[in-house]
Amino acid sequence: MPRTSSKSGNSAPEAKAEREIRVEKTPFWETVKRIATARETRVIIGILMVTFALVMLIAYISFLFTGVNDQSVLAMDQADRVANREAIKNLLGLPGALLARFLVDGSFGFVSVLLALMLGIYGLRLMHVIKDIRAIKLFCGGTFWILWGSITLGFAQLMINHGAYRWGGAFGSWIANWMHSYIHAIGTFLVLAIVLIIFLIVTDPKFIDRCKSFGLWVAGLFKKKAKAEEVVVPVEPTEPAAETTTEEPAEGTEVTIDLPVTANPSPVTANPSPVTASDDDVTFTIEPITEEPEPEQEAEPEEETEEPVEDEPLPDDGGPTDGTLTDLLQKEAQEEEDKLKIEDVKEDDLYTKDPQKLLEKLGPYDPRKDLEFFKFPSLDLLKVYDNESAPVIDENEQRNNGARIVTTLRNYGIEIESIKATVGPTVTLYEIVPKAGIRVAKIQALENDIMMSLSATGIRIIAPMPGKGTIGIEVPNEKPQVVSMHSVIASKRFQDEQKMKLPIAYGRTITNEVFMFDLAKTPHLLVAGATGTGKSVAINAIITSLLYKKHPAELKLVMVDPKMVEFAPYKPLIKHYLAAMPDTDPEQIVITDCDKVINTLNSLVIEMENRYKLLMDAGVRNLEDYNEKFVNRRLNPNKLVGDSLHHQFLPYIVIIIDEYGDFIMQAGKQVETPIARITQKARAVGMHMILATQRPSVNIVTGVIKANIPTRIALRTQSVIDSRTVLDAKGAEQLIGRGDSLYAGNASVTRIQCAFVDTPEVDAIVGHIAKQQKYTEPYQLPEYVGEGGEGEALAPGSVDMKRLDPMFADVARYVVTKQEGSTSRLQRAFEIGYNRAGKLSDQLEAAGIVGPNKGPKGRDVLITDLDQLEKLLAELDVK
Repeated sequence: MPRTSSKSGNSAPEAKAEREIRVEKTPFWETVKRIATARETRVIIGILMVTFALVMLIAYISFLFTGVNDQSVLAMDQADRVANREAIKNLLGLPGALLARFLVDGSFGFVSVLLALMLGIYGLRLMHVIKDIRAIKLFCGGTFWILWGSITLGFAQLMINHGAYRWGGAFGSWIANWMHSYIHAIGTFLVLAIVLIIFLIVTDPKFIDRCKSFGLWVAGLFKKKAKAEEVVVPVEPTEPAAETTTEEPAEGTEVTIDLPVTANPSPVTANPSPVTASDDDVTFTIEPITEEPEPEQEAEPEEETEEPVEDEPLPDDGGPTDGTLTDLLQKEAQEEEDKLKIEDVKEDDLYTKDPQKLLEKLGPYDPRKDLEFFKFPSLDLLKVYDNESAPVIDENEQRNNGARIVTTLRNYGIEIESIKATVGPTVTLYEIVPKAGIRVAKIQALENDIMMSLSATGIRIIAPMPGKGTIGIEVPNEKPQVVSMHSVIASKRFQDEQKMKLPIAYGRTITNEVFMFDLAKTPHLLVAGATGTGKSVAINAIITSLLYKKHPAELKLVMVDPKMVEFAPYKPLIKHYLAAMPDTDPEQIVITDCDKVINTLNSLVIEMENRYKLLMDAGVRNLEDYNEKFVNRRLNPNKLVGDSLHHQFLPYIVIIIDEYGDFIMQAGKQVETPIARITQKARAVGMHMILATQRPSVNIVTGVIKANIPTRIALRTQSVIDSRTVLDAKGAEQLIGRGDSLYAGNASVTRIQCAFVDTPEVDAIVGHIAKQQKYTEPYQLPEYVGEGGEGEALAPGSVDMKRLDPMFADVARYVVTKQEGSTSRLQRAFEIGYNRAGKLSDQLEAAGIVGPNKGPKGRDVLITDLDQLEKLLAELDVK
C-alpha cells in the first residue's frame, strides 16, 4: 500500500493536491546549457571540426604541388575566376585553392598546417577519441609554434630574398620586416632564438638538463681527442750515467716501459718477445705484460697517486714522463662527468626503484579517467514531498498520549517525575523519569496495558535508554509521514560526507536526523522482515545511496533476484555498475536461476582469493591501502602476479541477494558455504554482502551467517521469535511496517524510518546513468566451472587421441608440475575459454594423465613424474 502524508484536518481533495508533484518550468538558459553540454552536441561539433581539418589539410597539401599553376586563375577578377574554375588543379577545386592561398600566403605561411592539426585534435578530443591531451596546453603550445614559425620563416625568406610565396604568410612577413627595420638581422635572430629558448625552458622541465648533457657530450669529444694525441718526449743520454743508473749503458741504450694492465687484456704467449724500435741514439723496447707482475710494480701506482716519487728524474722541460698527473686529472674529470650524466630508466623499473619520480612524471593514477565525463544523478530526479524536512506535530495528539501514559502508570502504582515527547516522522518517543524506588522491570511488564490505553497498533519500551537516565516509550503516530529519498540525499550530512567509503543514507531517526552508516565498516548486512514490510524499499534506498555517491570505476554490483522483478529496473546499468561472469547474457545480468547463483557465488570466492594474492604481493592488508599504493604509482600494472593476475585499481563489490531464504531451501550448503566464506574473509578486499529474507527463521539465518554478519536491519516480523533470530532481542514484532525498522549495529539498536524510493524515481535515476559515458563491457568476474560442469567419466574411445589439441603437451606438463587438474585452473593459467579447457580435460583423462571429474574437488593427477609424462607423450607422438 503506498504511503502518503497529509496535514491534519485537510479534506480529501486537499490531501490529494498535497500528494501531487510540483513541477517547475525549466529556465531557458538551463535548457540551452543542457543542450550545449549534451554528448550528442559534442560529437556533432567534433565531427564538423575533424571534417574541416581534413579539408584544410587536403587543400594545403594539394597547394604545394598545384599552387603555381592555380595562380593564373586566382589572379583574375571574381567573375573571370568563376568562369575559369575548371582550370584549377587543386583537389578541392576553386574553394580549396582559395582556402590554401589564404593559409599559405595570406595568414601564417607554411606553418598554417598546424592550424589544421590543432583543429583536428580538438575535434577528436570532443568525441573522446583522444583523452590524454590537455586543451589549454595544446592551445598555448600550438599558438606559440604557429606565431614563432611564421615569423622565423618570414625572416628566413627576407634574408634569402627568394620565393614565389610568402613563407611566413602575411603575418610572418610583416613582423619580420618590421623587426629587421629596427634591430637588423643579428638582433632579429637573437630575439627569435631567446624567445625559443625561454619557451622550451618554461614548457619542458628537463630542457636545462638536456642542455647540460649536450655540453658534457661536446666537452667529452674534445677530451677524448686530447687523450688520443701522444706527446713525444726526446730522451737524451747524459754523460754522468752513474747518477741516473747503477749500470753504465752501452752505446745503444735500451729503456724498458711497462704497459698498464687493461680491464680486458689480450692473450699473451708463454715467452713473449719484446718489440724494439731503434733510433740513432736510443732504442725503445716495449715488453709485453706477463701474467704475474712483480709486487713492486703493483704498489707503485698507489704511491704515485698520493705523492710524486723522489727518485724518478724529471725531463728538462718539467713535463711528466709517465703521464701520472695527466691520468689523475682525466680520472677526476671522468668521475665528475659520470656524476652529471643522466641515465634513462625504464618505466617498469621506476615502480620499484623510484616510484616518486614516476609519480612526478605521470601524476597520480585517476580511476575515473576512463569515464571522466560521467555525471552523477541530480537531485531533481527524486520526488519532493511536503514538509519533508520537518515532521508534522499534532500537539493535541502528543498531549493526550502523554496523559494516558501517566494515568496508566498511576493505576498500577507507578509515579513519574517528568515526561517529554520527541516527535519523529512515524513514531513519537515519550521519555519518562520514574520516581525513586520504582523498578524498571515493573514498567516493562506493563507494555500491553499501555498499548491498550493508547489504542496503538504496537509500542516499544526501551528501559532504560542507553546513555540516559530515562525510560523510553515509542508510540506510532496517527498520521505517519513519508521520509522521502530526496530529503536524505539532499541533506548536508550526506552531501558533505567524505570519510565513508560506501556511505548509505538509510532514513531518519526518531529525532528526525538523517541516519547514515558505512557499508565498508559494517561490513555485511542482513535485512529481514515479513512480506510487505518494506524490504525491497530498503534495498532500493541502499542502492540509490551508492549510485549517488560512487563512480562506476569505484563500485560494482552483483544482483541476485529470485522474484525476477525487484532488480529488473537496474539492468540498463550493465556497463556502468554491474559485474558478471564472462559470456553472460545481458538479459540475465540480474541473476535469477539457482544454478547460476551457485556459480556466481563461487566465482566471487575466486575473485576474493585473487584479490588477496594481489594484496599479498603489494604488501598491504586491505583494499584502501592497496588502491592508495596503485594511485601513487607504486604498483606495476605490467607485473605478473601468480598465473595470470596483474595489479590494477580494484573497485568495491557489493553483492545483493534478495529472498536469500529461497536459495537456501533449494540448494542449502551449496549456497551457504560460499556465502559464509565471503562474509568471513572478503571484508579486507572490498567485497561486501547484503542478504534480504522474509523468513528470518533459524534454518535460514543460521548461526554461521549470524556470526559473520554482525549488522542487521529488522523490519516488522511475524513473531518475537523471528525478532530474536534477527536482532537477538525482541521489538521487531511491534514495528508498524512500511519501512519502520530497527538497525542493530555497534552494540546498540536504533529505530529508523527507511526513506521511500518509488519505482518512477528508480527508473529516472537508472535512465540518467544509462545515457552517460560507459564501459565497453560489464566488470568481468572469474569464470567458475561447477560440479558436473566437466562431465562424467569418459567412455572408452569417446576422445580421438589422434586429433589432440595443439596445447595438449604444454597443458599436460603444467598439470603434472602443479598437480592440479581442474578445468577452471586451466582456463586461468592458459587464458582460454571454457569449451577448450573442457576438451583438454577430457583428452588428459583419456590419456591417463588425470582422473575423472570429482565436482568441486577437481580431478586427481595420476602422473607425478615428468619423466613418466615425457615417455607417455612420446608414445602418443606429441611434442
